Amino acid sequence: MLPSDSTPSEPPMSGPNEDPAASREPDTGGTIEPTPTDPVHTGLVGGVAPVAAGTQRRGGFVLGIAIALVAVLGGGALFMSGYLLGQRQVEQPGTAAADDVAFQPFWDAYRAIRDRYALGPVDTKAIIEGAIRGMVNAVGDPYSSYLSSEEFRSTLQDISGEFEGIGAEIGTVDAAGKTSDCSTFGSDCRLVVVAPLEGSPAEKAGLKPGDVIAKVDGSDLTGLTPDEARNRIRGKKGTDVVLSIERQGAAPFDVTITRDVIQQREVITRDEAGGAVGYIRLTGFSENGAAKFVDAVKAAIDKGQTKLIVDLRGNPGGFVTAARTVASTFIKDGPVFWEEDAKGNQTPTQSLGNGVATDPKIRVAVLIDKGSASASEIVAGALQDTGRATLIGETSYGKGTVQQWIELTPDSGGMKLTIAKWLTPDKRWIHKIGLTPDIPVEVPADNPAGSDPVLDKAIEFLTGSSAAPSLLLRAA
Repeated sequence: MLPSDSTPSEPPMSGPNEDPAASREPDTGGTIEPTPTDPVHTGLVGGVAPVAAGTQRRGGFVLGIAIALVAVLGGGALFMSGYLLGQRQVEQPGTAAADDVAFQPFWDAYRAIRDRYALGPVDTKAIIEGAIRGMVNAVGDPYSSYLSSEEFRSTLQDISGEFEGIGAEIGTVDAAGKTSDCSTFGSDCRLVVVAPLEGSPAEKAGLKPGDVIAKVDGSDLTGLTPDEARNRIRGKKGTDVVLSIERQGAAPFDVTITRDVIQQREVITRDEAGGAVGYIRLTGFSENGAAKFVDAVKAAIDKGQTKLIVDLRGNPGGFVTAARTVASTFIKDGPVFWEEDAKGNQTPTQSLGNGVATDPKIRVAVLIDKGSASASEIVAGALQDTGRATLIGETSYGKGTVQQWIELTPDSGGMKLTIAKWLTPDKRWIHKIGLTPDIPVEVPADNPAGSDPVLDKAIEFLTGSSAAPSLLLRAA
C-alpha cells in the first residue's frame, strides 16, 4: 500500500497471526516499517469485497500502523476489499480559507444544535461522530465507512484471526446478480454469500457462493449498510441466526446456523495425479499464510514436482505484502501490481526477486472463481499478465480498490477509506469486471458432492490425462 501523505504519529502495528519465524522482527510480531522505495510495506490488500460475519474472541492489539488487510474470517467492519491499517492523520485543525463558504452551513447547523436544542443536553462527541459518519457515507462507497472509537478498537481486535460467527464472506450484488458497489440494501442492492469458509458453520449449513441473504432473523435488510447487515449476522458462539436464502434455480428457504469460533487454515496441500502434480490451496493472505505458502511450494519442488496447482477459489484476499510474497514466488522480476492514488499517480510494486518457483519449467495452473477477490486477484492477475500461470475456472469477483484504516483520535474512532486503485502488471483495472480465466470451466448448480470439474480440468491441462483416478481417491 502507499504510505499516507500525513506525518505518522504512532509506530506501526504488527500483523495478525504472524509467528516469530515469519516476522520481520523476532518475537515482536514483525512490525512493518514503511520505506520511501517500498510502498507495500505499509499495507495489505483486501479480499473479496467480503466481510466475514463474526466477532472476536480474544483481544490484544496495538494502535496506529500502516497495514492493509482484507476481510477474512469474521473480520469486524471489514467489507469486501483490501485494507490498510493506517497511521493516524495529523493535520492543522480548522477550515481552509478556500472551503469557508462550503463549510458555512455545516458550522451553522453545529452551532444551532449546540446552542439552541431544547430537549436536553447535547452530547458533543455523538454529534461530531455522527457528522463524520455522514460525511464518509456521503462518498457513496461501500468500502468506506466511519467507526466509533469503540467500533474501531473492536475491529482491530477482530484482525487477530479467531472469531465467533458463521464463517462466511459476504458482499453486494445488484438485482441481476452482478457485483455491485452499492452502499445501502434495497431492490438493486443485495447481500450475497461470496464464499463460506472451510469447515465453518456456514459451510456445514450448506451455504454456497452466490446465495442471496434476503433476511436475517426474519428482518428485511432494506436500508441497512453492509456493515450493519454484517453485525446482524455475527454473534456469540452457541447462538443461532436464521438466514432467509434465495438461490438461483431453487425456491427461497430459511437456514438456521449456530455460530461458533471460526479459525482459518490458510494453506492446504496434497498430491494429485499420482504425485505428478502438487496441489496448494491458499484460503487467505496473512503474512504467516504467505510464508507457509512459500514453504509449501518449496516442499513440492524438493519432491521433484514441476507441475503445480494453486487454488485461490473462495479466497477473499488479505495483506498486500502477502500478495506480493505469493506472486513473487513465481515471478522473477518486474511489477506484480501497480497502485494508483487519488491524484492519478501510479506506483509499481516490484517482485521481491527471491522466488523459489520462477523457473519457467515449473508449470502453474491457478484456480479462480467468483469468490476469488482482491489479493487473490492481484496474484492471479500478476501470474496471468506475466505468462507464469494459466487461469482456470470462473471469472473472479472484481475488487480493484484498496482501503486504509485511519485512526482520527483515540476518542473519536477512525474510518476505513478507499485510498487507491490497484492494477495488474499490464495496468488492467479489473474492478467490477474480474479476471477472465484462460480456460473457463462452468460448475453446474447440481454438481455432485466429491466432484470438482475445475480441479479435474487443471490436472488434465498439466498432465494431458484424465483426472478420474484422483477424483476417486479424493472421494474415498
